[in-house]
Amino acid sequence: MNIDITTRNVPLVDLGAQQAEIDEEVRAGLAEVFASTSFIGGRQVAEFERSYAAFLGARHCIGASNGTDALELALRGAGIGTGDEVILPANTFIATAEAVCRVGAVPVLVDVDPEYLLIDPDAVAVAVTGRTRAIMPVHLYGQSAFIEQLEPLAAAHGLAIIEDAAQSQGATRHGRAAGTIGIAAGTSFYPGKNLGAAGDAGGVITNDDALAERVRVLGAHGSAIKYEHDVVGFNARMDTVQAVVLNAKLKRLAGWNDQRRAAASRYGELLADVAGVLVPRSAPGNEDVWHLYVIRVAERDRVLKSLNEAGIGAGIHYPYPLHLTKAFAHLGYGPGSFPVAELAATQILSLPLYPHIAADAQQYVVDELAKALSQE
Repeated sequence: MNIDITTRNVPLVDLGAQQAEIDEEVRAGLAEVFASTSFIGGRQVAEFERSYAAFLGARHCIGASNGTDALELALRGAGIGTGDEVILPANTFIATAEAVCRVGAVPVLVDVDPEYLLIDPDAVAVAVTGRTRAIMPVHLYGQSAFIEQLEPLAAAHGLAIIEDAAQSQGATRHGRAAGTIGIAAGTSFYPGKNLGAAGDAGGVITNDDALAERVRVLGAHGSAIKYEHDVVGFNARMDTVQAVVLNAKLKRLAGWNDQRRAAASRYGELLADVAGVLVPRSAPGNEDVWHLYVIRVAERDRVLKSLNEAGIGAGIHYPYPLHLTKAFAHLGYGPGSFPVAELAATQILSLPLYPHIAADAQQYVVDELAKALSQE
């Protein structure tokens, strides 16, 4: 579905259109899985791991049960643990910081740059202490973070770069694929991602052979050989059903990302003359994959309500910086700690964007947005 002419509904994401493209291939793949009963560790998992690593130009992809587990595995694989500090941006989904806490480390939050809302390398430099062990840049909204500014900082202090690549499947910066630049990356294949499964799934990407082996063992109860447990791990394996769906979608991901870029460009053209909208743009050197199309407006909540009432599935990613959530109040940051992230959280508005969105649907979104803004 792109737009219902009768009810004028435009969803934030349309997974049905993707499913229609892959339906026949997925049905055949699932029939094979159920016939073989290889529900865990089937050949399709290994096939996906090889194919996704090749897509990114990485040596390894290790399938995981979800994106949060993938981030935790990446941290554990890099040796991050109790008492270590990990620097990450304040405006990310909570899973980024959850993974840090789950390995016993301490999330150290920093602000973001005012234009792209990506982790601010200057703020990272100030936040480094003797306990810092890693920097976790988040490739937000389908962009790649300014990784080349973080690399010399990490090298100078002996820090690992562990990327949160959950929103950047296929994005590049100066030709380098997001998720392949640090020692490891975690990604999510949650259904709404650019590359989404039919449920929860994730993956760890790395070019480090030893780290890849540690991650694979840790995610399988600390066992490389059945019933031989060398370390305490946990269960974070990707199931074969998800791999079937991901294999089918991966073949189309590059094309779908191109369609997202075209839709983002169309929004830019349609919004050019709409007053009161800060339109997103790609940073020089970035090839974005537009996981989300995030504008900024004043009176965001009123505008969002107006769009939703018009049948437009706009949303907010994310309404609260991490330090203003109850879950991370214990970190000791308060209002005013990260002014860029805090201001952005009151302004950001995600418009519907997905590979199959139609031009008339985007025109309707922009028309209703302009109408809502004119009522200020």
